[in-house]
Amino acid sequence: MLEGATYTDWETIYNDNVVRVYRLIFARVGNRPDAEDLTSEVFVKSLPNLSLPSPVMQVTAYINAAIRSVLADHWRRHYGAPQADVEVDTIGPRYDLPSVDESGRAGRILALLPDRSRAILELRFLRGCSIKEAAREMGVTPGNAKILQHRALLLAAEVGKRMLS
Repeated sequence: MLEGATYTDWETIYNDNVVRVYRLIFARVGNRPDAEDLTSEVFVKSLPNLSLPSPVMQVTAYINAAIRSVLADHWRRHYGAPQADVEVDTIGPRYDLPSVDESGRAGRILALLPDRSRAILELRFLRGCSIKEAAREMGVTPGNAKILQHRALLLAAEVGKRMLS
């Protein structure tokens, strides 16, 4: 949009911002279902409070504030504390997917992990399960699933470092 431009309808606001909002949230939460839900929440929270016509810069600032708020609520709800400050300008217009080499490396790292570590990481990051869903699938409590995930990530990082040496 050009500087000084204004939004005159809700559909244009949504269409101009939805991809950016989704990419930013996906980069922060790491799974598609949560990113989709949180993106919807950002717009549900933002749009009723905006009056039209509104300057593009004002709408963007308001949506960025809603992103921060929705992500903080998400982290508080699921993990007990907000994640570090969210920089909404860190995700550009394009979100690069991992290369084939990186995907293959991730698969090799997973193959070297113990069964429970591999299972929690596959459920959370490859199948996009929430902590609660992964816990139910593994037959553990959500608190235990968080601990398993944390330990599995540390172990995977260590295995990855050893593979590079």
